[in-house]
Amino acid sequence: MSVLRAENITKNYPGTVALDNVSVAFESGKVHAFIGKNGSGKSTLVKVFSGAIEPSAGCFYLDDEKITLSNPQEAIEKGISTVYQELSLIPGLTVAENIFMGRLPMKGPIIDWKKTYEMAQKILDDLNVNISPKQLVADLSMWQCQMIEIVKAMSTYPKVLLLDEPTSSLANHETELLFEMIRNLKKKDVIIIYISHRLQELWEIADTCTVLRDGKFIGKTIMKETSHKQLVNMMFGDVEIKTRPDDLTVGDKPVLQINNLCRKGVFEDITFEVREKEVLGIAGMLGSGRTELLKSIFGADHFDSGEIIFKGKKITNPNPVKMRNAGFALTPEDRKNEGLIQIMPVYGNLCVASLDYIAKGAFIRKNKEQEYVRRQVKDLQIKVPDVHQPVSSLSGGNQQKVVVGNWLNTNPQIMFFDEPSRGIDVNAKQQIFQIIWDQSRKGVSSIMVSSELEELIEVCHRILIMKDGKIVGEVKPEDVTVQDLYALCMGND
Repeated sequence: MSVLRAENITKNYPGTVALDNVSVAFESGKVHAFIGKNGSGKSTLVKVFSGAIEPSAGCFYLDDEKITLSNPQEAIEKGISTVYQELSLIPGLTVAENIFMGRLPMKGPIIDWKKTYEMAQKILDDLNVNISPKQLVADLSMWQCQMIEIVKAMSTYPKVLLLDEPTSSLANHETELLFEMIRNLKKKDVIIIYISHRLQELWEIADTCTVLRDGKFIGKTIMKETSHKQLVNMMFGDVEIKTRPDDLTVGDKPVLQINNLCRKGVFEDITFEVREKEVLGIAGMLGSGRTELLKSIFGADHFDSGEIIFKGKKITNPNPVKMRNAGFALTPEDRKNEGLIQIMPVYGNLCVASLDYIAKGAFIRKNKEQEYVRRQVKDLQIKVPDVHQPVSSLSGGNQQKVVVGNWLNTNPQIMFFDEPSRGIDVNAKQQIFQIIWDQSRKGVSSIMVSSELEELIEVCHRILIMKDGKIVGEVKPEDVTVQDLYALCMGND
């Protein structure tokens, strides 16, 4: 049996202790869930194990051998492989080429293709993966790509396999297929560390669960002996929740009514309303259908049946342009790929959604564009020395403000915020929340989706609970704790 053991790992950053004297151990033959809320230090410890960063103090051992790493390649050479959330496969190459990228067997000066495909077929068979080694990755589904990522990691015959959010982009039935593969890996004498925000799936796949909070080791528990409530309490402890300002009142009239909206296999029979000035939250675990619902209402994705009524008028065949013109705005979950144009400067990104308003014919009115840019940089406190800088040069928080500012320039009447605080620091989060509240004071309604449920309690007037594509409940923030909300999202009493 192999054992990965960390002793007194500490990692300091300027002004922050990311890991505070953490000691943990993981043994082979089991799936070890490794969890913690944002800022817990979980990702930092994974980066230490994978060679991406070096600890400030402490050390770790693999089978009693002290491991010192200066880069990820050294980690692989020592038997530690990581499968990251973002896929690293090359779509235009075959499965076999992706598995052995950089390690293709050679016959003299040329690649030995026969041996390449034989080696790939052997490891695919060994891991019970029914995918042809000659198939192009571009033709694979998302869950098949995730499996190939794991096969690629296992092709180096590691002692430790770190899986970072492997199911984050998978549907429920695809997740089960991946779980079957992971269960088979338990028989390979591999230490499997499984990182996930999908708490509800841990009881299905994990044997143990290790929890970090605020950079400290909180405990390690056996999954089958642990309740949902106990796990959430370990993650959060006593959570101090800030409340929204008292002056944010909700109007009596419904602005948006969604009636029996359905999209086969994604969500069904969705019915709710949003009132004037209201900040409505939608809570749910990853895969519950929240993002897909917002996109369908906004017209970015289709829906099969149901109706959208905005200010008393039914909207048929919605699309993003029609919805923008009607007064809708959507800040997407994936701001990098869907919310921003990376090759454009900050000023261009602030005016993409409002081009119709600042253009005269085929030409942009520069004075109008400058007015729009100055207003949002000032109002949203976007920190940028020069708006001609590429938007990619900004911090995550300031990029998110650019996304929001882009849509505020369209003078929306209702805004959809999908994971508005993802990947940004605490100060930037509070600024985004302040923007949502300020818009409420101006009469703008909002729908906010967040995986950080404590944020919904802090920001919203009312919270809908979504699970498996259905709205299963509704709560008021003042009536629930974070622990209660997590339990409701996971379907527990």
